[in-house]
Amino acid sequence: MFNPATLALFLSAATAVFGSPFTNVTVTGRNCGTTITEEKIRANEAHFHANLVPPSPAKAVAAAAPTVSVYFHVISKDSTLAGGNVPDSMIADQIDVLNEDYADAGLTFKLAGTTRTVNANWFNKVGPDSSLQTTMKNQLRTGGAAALNVYTVGFKSGDAAGLLGYATFPSDYSSDPKDDGVVILFSSLPGGSTTRFNEGKTLTHEAGHWVGLYHTFQGGCSGSGDQVSDTPPEASSASGCPTGRDTCSGGGVDPIHNYMDYSDDSCMTGFTAGQITRMTAQLRTYRSINI
Repeated sequence: MFNPATLALFLSAATAVFGSPFTNVTVTGRNCGTTITEEKIRANEAHFHANLVPPSPAKAVAAAAPTVSVYFHVISKDSTLAGGNVPDSMIADQIDVLNEDYADAGLTFKLAGTTRTVNANWFNKVGPDSSLQTTMKNQLRTGGAAALNVYTVGFKSGDAAGLLGYATFPSDYSSDPKDDGVVILFSSLPGGSTTRFNEGKTLTHEAGHWVGLYHTFQGGCSGSGDQVSDTPPEASSASGCPTGRDTCSGGGVDPIHNYMDYSDDSCMTGFTAGQITRMTAQLRTYRSINI
C-alpha cells in the first residue's frame, strides 16, 4: 500500500559486507512499509479527477520535451565513498538512467545542482515522517513543485534501517512543499554495491511515485489497483525476475518487468502506455509541467 505523504521501500533482508570503497550489501528481497486506507485512496483519486488539467493544444506541436530540474543532495557520514560521498560521475550516470527510462514518456531530466552534507545522524537515521528528514529537507530542498529533489543516505539504523528508498506523490506538494522529493540508498546508484539493486532503477521507481504512479500490485487482484488499466492485476510484489508469474486469474501474467514492481534492477524494462498517460496528467495537474 502507499501513503499520500511518503512511500517507503524496505529491504526485507540484507547482509552487510564491509570493504572498499563501498559497504557491500546482499539483498534477498524488498517490500513496502507504508499503508493507506481505502478511504484516502478514493479521496486522492476524486481530487485528481476533479482538478485534472488536460493537455495544452500548443503541446501537440511542441518539439522539445519538458525538462525536469534535478537537485541531488548527497548526505554522507564522512568524506569517503563507503560513507556515502558518491562522486559526480555516479550522479551523472544516474541522470542518464532516468533519461533512458523516461524517454517514452517525453520527459527529460537535467542535473541542476548538487549539495554535499556530512551528517552521520542524517545518513544513518533519516526515514519517512521522521523529524530528522524534516530538518534535512527544510534545510536543503530547492525549487518548486516541478523540481525533483533527490537525497542519498545510508538507512543504517533506527526505524529507517534497511530502507531502499521512498518518495512523495504530486498531490502532496501543496500541503507540504518542503517534504516533496525522493530519498534513496546511496549505493543503489549505477555502479553501487547493493547487489541486484545497483543499476539506478531505485530512483526510476521512486521517481515513478513522484510523477504520480502507484505500485503495480496496489490493491492486489481486486478493485481499481494502481489506477492504470493496462497493468495486469498482481496479488503481491515480485522478487527477483520470476518469468511467467501469474498471481491473479485473468488479465495476463504479472508485470514483473515494470518499473513500479519490486523486481531486480536487471529485470525492470519499462512503463506501460497507461502509466505514461497517468503520469503526464499528474504532472500537468500537480506540478504544472506541460506534457
